[in-house]
This record gives sequence, C-alpha cells and structure tokens, in this order.
Amino acid sequence: MMPAQDRIGFGAVLICIAIAFAGAQALAADLPEDFVYLRDVEPTIVQDMRYAGSNNFTGAPVPGYDAPECVLLRPAAEALKKVQADLRPNLTLKVYDCYRPARAVASFVAWAKKPDVPSAKLVHYPNLPKAVLFPDYIATRSGHSRGATLDLTLVPIATAAQSSSQAESAAPRACTAPQEGRAPDGSLAMGTSFDCFDVKANTAAPGLTEDERENRAMLVDAMQARGFKNYPKEWWHYTFEPEPYPETYFDFPIEPRTNDGGR
Repeated sequence: MMPAQDRIGFGAVLICIAIAFAGAQALAADLPEDFVYLRDVEPTIVQDMRYAGSNNFTGAPVPGYDAPECVLLRPAAEALKKVQADLRPNLTLKVYDCYRPARAVASFVAWAKKPDVPSAKLVHYPNLPKAVLFPDYIATRSGHSRGATLDLTLVPIATAAQSSSQAESAAPRACTAPQEGRAPDGSLAMGTSFDCFDVKANTAAPGLTEDERENRAMLVDAMQARGFKNYPKEWWHYTFEPEPYPETYFDFPIEPRTNDGGR
C-alpha cells in the first residue's frame, strides 16, 4: 500500500493534471463543425471587423462579437483564399463582416426600433428616416448567420496597412459622400462606404463615377469567378454557393483564437 504522505502527494498531482486538462480542453475547444477562422486559412486577407468595435451603425460593439475575427464555413474560406490569390500582388481583400451570430441580428432589430441618433444618421443613412430601415434594410434573420455570407471590399496593397482605427479618427462624413479615388478606410472607391443604407449602395446604382463602377465590377468578377454571388442591393455583400447550410441560422459567439488556431 502507498504511504499516506505519498498518497496525498499523488492525489495532488492528479488534481493538478485534471485542472490542467480541463483548462486545455477549454482553450482548445473547436468551432462548430465545418467552421474555421479565416486567419487560419488565408492570413493575408485584411480584417476590419466593424461589429467587434464601435465603428459601425450602432456605435458600439455588437453582441456575439467577442473578438475581431472573421469566421466562415470552410468551403467559403477556401474559395475566398482563391479570390485573394487571383487579386495579388496588386490588390487585397478586406473583410468587414463574416459569420454573424443570430443574437447580433436580434440586436440590430432592437437598435432599429430605438430613437434616432443624429451621428449615426449622418454617416449611415443620411437620406432616409430611421423608421424605414426595418424591415427594408435590417431583417429579422440574416444570411450571415448561415456561415457562407460575408461583406468585403478591395484595397491596394500599398494602403492595406491603414486600419479601422484610422477611419474612426477621421471626421464623420456621410456614407454617400464623394470618395475622391479612395474610400476613407483606404479601400478602392466604391461610391459609398460599408453599411450605407441608401440606394447608392445598390451594386448597379446610377450616378457612380467611372472608377466606382469599374471597381464594383472588378469585385463582382473576382468573387463570381470563385463561386460567390453578389446581393444586388449591397455592393459589399456576397454569398458562397451552393450554401452548405442554407436553412440553418447559427448563434455561437465569435471568440478569440488561441496561438494554435483553436479557441
């Protein structure tokens, strides 16, 4: 029989191992099946995850976005990697939003029903009353929650280092304001900024400059070549087809990656 002091020491070791194992399990917990962090598939794509911070139409971090990470179903992420390869070395993709938890969509609906905030209106819906945003622009369910839809733009490699924080520090301006060759966040001029509730955000909207039309067409062509379909009312919005989970709306939160790519 093991001496009492040895049994106590051995028991302590087992407890420590159990605690360490439980901690490792918590850190290494996987995303739901078939989901990946885009950074683990294609780290060169710029990520400017607007809903994880305050630079978005709600003015605050959105529920479910616990980390500024793009999460997608693997087939969509792999296809996006091919788009990135097609565009380099002159251009890079910049993603604004990817998988969106269902709780975030619910928070958008709740926001749409609150009193107007003049600063949000100035930037994101300068030509519309807030009352029309729901349900015309903000739906009760979003394709983003199915894991194969994302919002993105094109950025010249030379300006890819310009961050969302730099865009936040700029003076507020209407999303429909002239972009003079570049959007405020350093991306190619697309005629409006991201999350612009306006008919000018329609992919084929009239009144765009030649450069803006060409830039939108370049994004459409690049994405379409790898299986992504554009949503005609938003030049930045694309869905990979066929969708792996066309009828499923997920609600797991977006959490930080660990060094090994897990959570």
